[in-house]
Amino acid sequence: MIPFPQLPEGTNVVGVGIDQIEVSRIRDSIDRHSEAFLSKVFTPKEKNFCMDRKDPAPCLAARFAAKEATSKALGTGMGKEFGWLDVEVDKEESGQPFAVFSEKVQPLLRQKKIGSALLSLSHLEGVASAIVVLIK
Repeated sequence: MIPFPQLPEGTNVVGVGIDQIEVSRIRDSIDRHSEAFLSKVFTPKEKNFCMDRKDPAPCLAARFAAKEATSKALGTGMGKEFGWLDVEVDKEESGQPFAVFSEKVQPLLRQKKIGSALLSLSHLEGVASAIVVLIK
């Protein structure tokens, strides 16, 4: 097994995560589980923003990917330390997405010396992607 490389001394990057998901998986979850799925994975603000779209599935899928990418960048995965509702994807007036972290995850952010997160979302008809770069 090759050991995970350490970040170079002096870098501002704390972690990087990327994720892709098929939009059809999100659409199927909405069809099968409706509000139970939506409330488990998305904040009210995320739900409102995406459900106002003609087709909410790509929008929701991109946010789903962002949550997964964030858990990878943190090195926690999804679980007790970091869950679906611990990060909310919001956007600037310019359209640039940004991450808002829950109070629950603040101690983890402080422990890892994370000051901000850079976030990029992309989606096509069939696939949504997100990348997260955590910065000191």
